This record gives sequence, structure tokens and C-alpha cells, in this order.
Amino acid sequence: MRVLQLIDSLEAGGAERMAVNYANALAKEIDFSGLVVTRKVGPLLNQINSSVSYLFLNKKNAIDLKTLFKLRKFVMENKVEIIHAHGTSFFTAFLLKLSCPKIKLIWHEHYGARVHQKGKDNLVLYFTSFFFTSVFVVNHQLESWVKKNLLVKKVSYIPNFAVMDLNEPKLTFLEGQLGKRIVCLANLKDPKNHLALLTAFEELKFYTTGWSLHLIGKDYNDDYSNCLKNFIKENNLGTHVFLYDSKSDIQHILSQATIGVLCSTDEGFPVSLLEYGLAKLAVVSTNVGYCSEIIQDNYTGLLFDPLNNKQFQNQLQNMLLNTGQREVFAMNLHRLVLEHYSMEKGVKLLISKYSN
Repeated sequence: MRVLQLIDSLEAGGAERMAVNYANALAKEIDFSGLVVTRKVGPLLNQINSSVSYLFLNKKNAIDLKTLFKLRKFVMENKVEIIHAHGTSFFTAFLLKLSCPKIKLIWHEHYGARVHQKGKDNLVLYFTSFFFTSVFVVNHQLESWVKKNLLVKKVSYIPNFAVMDLNEPKLTFLEGQLGKRIVCLANLKDPKNHLALLTAFEELKFYTTGWSLHLIGKDYNDDYSNCLKNFIKENNLGTHVFLYDSKSDIQHILSQATIGVLCSTDEGFPVSLLEYGLAKLAVVSTNVGYCSEIIQDNYTGLLFDPLNNKQFQNQLQNMLLNTGQREVFAMNLHRLVLEHYSMEKGVKLLISKYSN
């Protein structure tokens, strides 16, 4: 089996992490595992194993013939049989399919907010889906959406998995007091809902007892992030709230934290929750997308409605106040991730779906 993962960037997002995870894991299991990045490199570049065949296209626009020929050459030379296109890279994969009709084209949808869109909002995706061999999705809501809105018959739910890199360099050292750090792994953009987290943190006032908040994720320096920075400044939180931009040493960062938070208004299957579990963090999570399957309320963590700020504050306060509860939740989540979302199980399922 010869498989190529296709992704538009290597920024530290969920789809990007999974593209790298799949390429690395498959390199040990199949004849050829490749990874092609179409538009932009990023911090995940350093996490690609040497056993993975890698290519960066530096694509400049939607139809870039020069990069398309470069991709086609790479595919032909490596006798690629399956293109596994993640997220927005489906269009590049479609163009390739036109010139290599025998290749299997699989699209992997990670974007949870898609379920709120209509078919007419996705006309390009609709027409290109005729050329998809199958579609992989990260939760059952997306599975229903694809079956209803796209021209493809084979749709499979494939759960994400997280991995621990024992050789990961230790580059990032968090501010604040050990044992009193809250971390949020999410790029600074909609629908990650950071302002609700900042508001809860400010209103609860736990920073007066030493707690600090750490936001790890790509800062696009736009209106969204400026709003967050203004809130921090206006509420004098500069010595309690810290922004770190994209980072590659996620496991090292999480090893320094106590509580992990996710507060998005939309999600697919957030890898960050699995990473929190591997790191044995207590978790307070939004209940959207697949989150409630991982964070089972009052067992592996605490859940809240992301549109209910009071409920969010109450759950965060409960977690902050109860040390014993935090430890139980953290261990329950750790066991659940190891048992149900291991790399071994994920790769075995993936290969079986490739063969269908």
C-alpha cells in the first residue's frame, strides 16, 4: 500500500497534526508513506519522521499548474495509490485526480462547523466530491452532513489519536506557579471562543491566589487576537495571562500545567483533548462536536455549553476548587485515551478503510 497525506499547511491545528500523525504512523506499516504540504510550512515540520517522504509545493493560488505538475511528478515517481486529502486540500487533490484517474482520492473532513452550513454554501466541494472514492469524518454529525450534502457513497467515521514523542525537545517554559497553571491549546481564531475563557478567568479572580492562564496557539495578529489583548490590558491581567503563539513542544508544555481547557463554539474531534489526557491534566471542555464522547461529565472531566458563560464559570470554578476531583478526572481521562484512542488502534482502522 502506497499512501500520500495532503495538507495545505503545517500550522499547529488539528487537521495538520493528524496529517503528520498519519504519515508518521503509516511509515512503519505500509510500503510508502508520504506527506505533501501545498501552501505553508509551520511548527509541525519538525515533527515529520525521516522515514516519511516529504514535499512542499509552495502553491500560490487555487489553480497553480507549476505546483500541480510538481505534485504529479512526485506521485508518479513514488507510485502513490491513495491520496488522503485533509480539509481544504481537497481541491488540489481533485485537480491531481483529473490527470491521474486511477488514484484513489479520499477526503478527510476535520471542520466541525461544517454541520451548520448548507450544500449551496459548498458548491465547489459538492461538485468535486463526485471524484472522491470515500470520505473520512471525525464525528457522527459530520458523517450525516456528508451523506446528505455530497456526491459520495462511502463515508466512514475515523477517530483521531494523539501520540507521545519521547524525543521532543523542551523549548517552552511557562510563566506562573507550578500546580496552578491553566492551559488552552487552540489557535487564536473563531470559533475557539477565547474571550469567554478570559472573561471567566477574570470574573472568578483565582489569579489572586496564584493561578495563571496560558494560551498556546497561532496568533494571526488580527481583530480576534487584538480583542483578546485589549481585554487582558484593560483588566490588568498581564502578569496572570500569557500568550505563546504556535509551539511544537506540546507535551513539554502540558507537563507544566494542571488544568486543560477547551471552550470552542464548534469542534470536530479536538486532538487537544487527547493530548490533555496523555498529559494527565484535569479538563474543562465545551460540549460541542465529539467533545462529550471524550470528556464524560463528572467522570473524565467537566462539560459546559460554550454559549452559557455562567455555566462555564461554574464548571471552571468547581475544577479549580477541588484538588481531589481534579486528580480522579485526570487519571480517568488518561486511561480512556490510552484504551480507545491509541495510535495502534487508529492506524489499524485507517488501513482497513483504505482497503475497502
